[in-house]
Formats: sequence, structure tokens, C-alpha cells
Amino acid sequence: MLKADGLDDAIIGVGHRCGDPSVIIYDIDLAIKIVQKELNCEIWEAIEYFNFNILGSYVGECTPIFMEPIKGLAELEEWVENNG
Repeated sequence: MLKADGLDDAIIGVGHRCGDPSVIIYDIDLAIKIVQKELNCEIWEAIEYFNFNILGSYVGECTPIFMEPIKGLAELEEWVENNG
């Protein structure tokens, strides 16, 4: 499993898929807060940095997953409607 440097406190679990290696799962909100603290910047700057430098990095099938917590089907449907 591959870890994202400096984001250990945002780890929330391990993900599994049939036929694929297990991957570390991070809470995206916690990860962005860690980036903001580390860079000592505004939240929008941390989000931009996170999206480009962390979320935008693919290092193979063991690349970690960054998860947005969603509670139930109603929130999932709302998320899909707002994010396509």
C-alpha cells in the first residue's frame, strides 16, 4: 500500500476491490485541513494545492483513495446531482 506523505492523521481505513490490491483511504476534508496547516495558507489555497498535487497524482493501482463522507442514499443522490 502507498501512503500520502504527511497525511497519516487523515487515514480512515483500507479499501478492497476484487482482483485489485488493497489501498489506504483518506478523509478528503481532514487531508485538506492538514495541507492548510502545513502550508499555513487560506483554505482555498489548500484545496487548490490538494486537488492538483495530491488528488491529481496517480502512481499506479496502489494509489490511495480520498473519500468524501456521505450519509445515506439521499446525500448520495444529492452529491451525484451536484457533481454529475
